[in-house]
Amino acid sequence: KVLMNKLLITLCLAASFMLSGCYNSGEPREKVLKIYNWADYIGDGVLEDFQAYYKEQTGEDIRIVYQTFDINEIMLTKIEKGHEDFDVVCPSEYIIERMLKKDLLLPIDTVFPHSPDYMNDVSPYIREQIDKLSQPGRVASHYAVCYMWGTAGILYNKAFVPDADAESWSCLWDRKYAGKILMKDSYRDAYGTAIIYAHARDLAGGKVTVEDLMNDYSPRAMEIAEKYLKAMKPNIAGWEADFGKEMMTKNKAWLNMTWSGDAKWAIEEADAVGGDLDYVVPREGSNIWYDGWVIPKYAGNPEAASYFINFMCRPDIALRNMEASGYVSAVASPEIMEAKTDTPLTYYSDLSYFFGPGADSLQIDKIQYPDRKVVERCAMIRDFGDKPQDVLEIWSRIKG
Repeated sequence: KVLMNKLLITLCLAASFMLSGCYNSGEPREKVLKIYNWADYIGDGVLEDFQAYYKEQTGEDIRIVYQTFDINEIMLTKIEKGHEDFDVVCPSEYIIERMLKKDLLLPIDTVFPHSPDYMNDVSPYIREQIDKLSQPGRVASHYAVCYMWGTAGILYNKAFVPDADAESWSCLWDRKYAGKILMKDSYRDAYGTAIIYAHARDLAGGKVTVEDLMNDYSPRAMEIAEKYLKAMKPNIAGWEADFGKEMMTKNKAWLNMTWSGDAKWAIEEADAVGGDLDYVVPREGSNIWYDGWVIPKYAGNPEAASYFINFMCRPDIALRNMEASGYVSAVASPEIMEAKTDTPLTYYSDLSYFFGPGADSLQIDKIQYPDRKVVERCAMIRDFGDKPQDVLEIWSRIKG
């Protein structure tokens, strides 16, 4: 995901002996941890704190080489070709599935002599979703630990868009909003949105499921998706990767198909200047996505990678990363539930699916933590198999 904070600019510009963006080939590889992550997806100072944690646990210093990507497929290409020996990367669920199919991952160690296994605090619900990606002989949760998760939905300006309109994907096709709509520049989300809206009546009647629709890449399904995306195109003011949330805060757009974390950031920014934005997962259903830490087959330091993944699951670190990104950690410890409970809120959400029994009526941010009913109408997009090029060609025709 393309996220919001710019915390890593300093890290990218400044290099030091212990933390930098380059690797000296003469350096012992066991002294270096190479991380490949989405941009702006980690809290300020977390990397340095991991170095201290690693020193405490092993007695060894570790230097971090930290690089970022903004497209899953670019990351995957580097891993597949073995040109980069990254130790830990953070792909989305469908890429994790593809990497498992292609035997590109190493299992993650969960035994640490002097540290608890913080990965145990990952929500059983999240682990269950990750395990749907399993392949013969490879249980996905042994190879991937979910980092952040969220939904795709509609960010809207309440001054110009009634709640009732935003609660359906139909608003993106409504001519009265022409020129005021921004679409996320994501072919997977766009495909899923179009195919869901095209089958809204069948969904309401229980004839099909969101999961089946979003993962249908038959010629007929792709034909329908292209037809609906072409019908939407005249309404679209722009295809955005990261600028949508800022345009929404400035009233330059009224509707934005976006991700929950970007929506959270935009709502807070708008509120600071007197704006009134909100976010909703449309009633027809949507995509619920998961990004997870994995250790590539060609990793040069898988031991340090396992320590890093464990550290990122520590509750205090998970909270810092959530604050930095706006997204939701997969960690469901009591400390996180307590920290995220917001008693001034006037609504209550059922989060028992995530935090467990006793969490069926929490005052907690509904954008970051969707209610059970919202989750039940969402589904995970799976690996396209041999169809990515066909869908990309549709996307190229739409945008072109």
